[in-house]
Amino acid sequence: MQDKYDIVLLSHGDGGLLTHRLLEKYFLPFFKNEILESLTDAACFLVQPGRMAVTTDSFVVDPIFFPGGDLGKLAVCGTVNDLAVSGAKPSYLAASFILEEGFALSELERIIESMSLACKEADVQIITGDTKVVGRGQADKVYITTTGIGYVLPETNLAYFRIKPGDAVLVNGPLGEHGLAIMLQRESLGLENQVFSDCAPLNKIIEPLIKRFQGIKFMRDLTRGGLATTAKEIALASGMDIWFDETSLPVGKTVKGIAELLGLDPLYLANEGKFLTIVEAREAESVLSYLKNDCDAKEACIIGEIRPGRGDVCLKTALGGIRKLNMLAGAPLPRIC
Repeated sequence: MQDKYDIVLLSHGDGGLLTHRLLEKYFLPFFKNEILESLTDAACFLVQPGRMAVTTDSFVVDPIFFPGGDLGKLAVCGTVNDLAVSGAKPSYLAASFILEEGFALSELERIIESMSLACKEADVQIITGDTKVVGRGQADKVYITTTGIGYVLPETNLAYFRIKPGDAVLVNGPLGEHGLAIMLQRESLGLENQVFSDCAPLNKIIEPLIKRFQGIKFMRDLTRGGLATTAKEIALASGMDIWFDETSLPVGKTVKGIAELLGLDPLYLANEGKFLTIVEAREAESVLSYLKNDCDAKEACIIGEIRPGRGDVCLKTALGGIRKLNMLAGAPLPRIC
């Protein structure tokens, strides 16, 4: 049935005819699968023997469309990646939408289609969801919460207690692209489209890596707060020091140049397609070689090592000095994801 409205109305969220039309026209065609089509209050599905993993996250990025991605792609990739770096194979997602009255239905459709494409890329299904509509000014266009479920890969044991002195620290590519892409798009500095977000699902890289290398001890995706904040959290939790070599850190020339111009540190900028992994030293080069054979991780590199200590993160600078890195303080760029 043709929808005569081109914006979201409060009545799209009242559970009546317009809500039904919203689901039928905009959501179900893109998210179609056997479990979702039952449209019951809860999705029912079979699980495999073993450990399950569940995670949830809310996405409120501003702007909702940016070079390299959009809110929908981000909502899928963010939750898929949280499962992947926990050693789990992502299987199903639940998605909840908060829509602001007046939000363009054409933009909602773009976001839903983008989510559908990201789900196909990550090989996951959205099997249940919810929509709510709030009045004008009570939200900013659209917010999405995604909850992900996956099963933990057999014999996987990624944990802080496994981190030991001598372990190597690797990343799968250049840092800071997502955070800078959002800032340039938001602030209209005339540098839009100079940097593209790295937003991408990581499970297709991480799953074979975990299956192949027993020496992988820990993983984290490098989202809010960037590499520096994540490393500090790991150092504190493990009780070890992490040492980085500035000359080994992968930062693209464009990101580095614009970040310097704006007074930003790429080590604190968010990423949405990068992960850090801590690997037993004897397997570090093999893991690196394997990553570089993946077309999405050709710029992977070893960036540091674990040393005995009390939870410090130290950066050996290009000039030979030592700089201690702490967690991001404040919020120089809110609503980054």
